[in-house]
Amino acid sequence: MITSIVLIKTSVDRVPEVAERIAALDGVSEVYSVTGPHDLIAMVRVRDHDQLAEVIPGRLSKIPGVESTETHIAFRTYSQHDLEAAFAIGLE
Repeated sequence: MITSIVLIKTSVDRVPEVAERIAALDGVSEVYSVTGPHDLIAMVRVRDHDQLAEVIPGRLSKIPGVESTETHIAFRTYSQHDLEAAFAIGLE
């Protein structure tokens, strides 16, 4: 599984509509409305790099109101949930 964090700048007056359209795309697991230089952050989780190309430049970037994107691909995922599950192995 490849996880990608996509920073998105949108038309200011269209943030909610753009966020909803992005969230509806296959491969997008979450969309966050945020403060700072970007308007939205989307989490994209797909099986391979070809699917990233389909989701991000192929569909997400073409949504009306998306002005620009910046994509970061995660090497590894560290989460509290993963750590708790690892420590719980064999405790039953």
